[in-house]
Amino acid sequence: MRIVVSAGGTGGHIYPALAIINKFKEKDEKTEVLYIGTHNRMEKEIVPKKGIKYEELEIYGFSKNNIKLDIKNIFLIAKAYKKSLKILKDFKPDIVLGVGGYVTYPVIKAAHKLGIKTFIHEQNSHPGKTNIALQKYVDLIGVSFKESAKIFNHAKGEVFYSGNPCGENALSLKPMNKKDLGLNPEKKLVVIVAGSLGSSTVNKKMSDFLSVAEKEDYEVLYITGKSLYEDFIKDKKFGENIKILPYLDNLPALLKNTDLIVTRAGASTMSEILSLKLPAIFIPSPFVANNHQYYNALEIKNNGGGELIEEKDLTSEALASKINLVLGDEKLYTSMKENLAKMSMDNSSDVIYNKIKEMIKW
Repeated sequence: MRIVVSAGGTGGHIYPALAIINKFKEKDEKTEVLYIGTHNRMEKEIVPKKGIKYEELEIYGFSKNNIKLDIKNIFLIAKAYKKSLKILKDFKPDIVLGVGGYVTYPVIKAAHKLGIKTFIHEQNSHPGKTNIALQKYVDLIGVSFKESAKIFNHAKGEVFYSGNPCGENALSLKPMNKKDLGLNPEKKLVVIVAGSLGSSTVNKKMSDFLSVAEKEDYEVLYITGKSLYEDFIKDKKFGENIKILPYLDNLPALLKNTDLIVTRAGASTMSEILSLKLPAIFIPSPFVANNHQYYNALEIKNNGGGELIEEKDLTSEALASKINLVLGDEKLYTSMKENLAKMSMDNSSDVIYNKIKEMIKW
């Protein structure tokens, strides 16, 4: 089988794309893959290192205040569309998959023009503008949250619940030993992390909370973000149950031994939480497109799998209260894990592969 995969911009798009590629190769080692991404985002570094053939497009997301760039981008989209037509004509794929990011737009449009079967995947509860615009051109749409299907109300093809294949990676990891981080295996662990880069806004509010948490029986691992670590720890000293790190490689392995996570609500994080059935308190970033993190968190909260504090409402008292509520009520905690299990899809890449295979009758 010959497949073209397009995704870009963030790990939330790239890693699900790679999980889908891995499933195709697992099912048929002769699968030929071509990845189409941007010329200047992280996929350009990550994907070729996986031994996957890569083609780049110069294209940018539309801004709210850079009119010159937006005008330039209109011409770049047209250019990217023409280049995509040539790439697809030369490669002759059986299927073209768009797994998120603005780079997928000209690729999927070109595939539609050429009569090639198409699939797109939506990682967020509130679909992005690119996928909304593409819905009338594609043959198949997979969604990570069941409620998202309602928003694709002008879809040309079938919309199905696929889950997010990113979470499967977390399930396959060996649990990290808490002792390796100087943590007590006998105590409950709360991990607090505001994305891989951290958040200066959240860090300012967390300093007060950690002083309050010193008096609690649980332990806290707080991850500041690499560039923010030195400023955060300067002139501060916390109790023995508080551990501060700038970054933790392989965090999902530790989450398998974690009792509660306080986190942003990006797509990759959500998929890991669902797969691991890990109760969470979400502090969605207010600085993302379409406020999609808020809607991601709200869907899990509304289904009884987590709690939500908007960043504007974040105080040490509010967070301490939520943590004590979740950890202090065994019945509630068990219910949250059960509700997360109902929402999770642990074989997402298999579901996607089988749907695509059925569609193209390969």
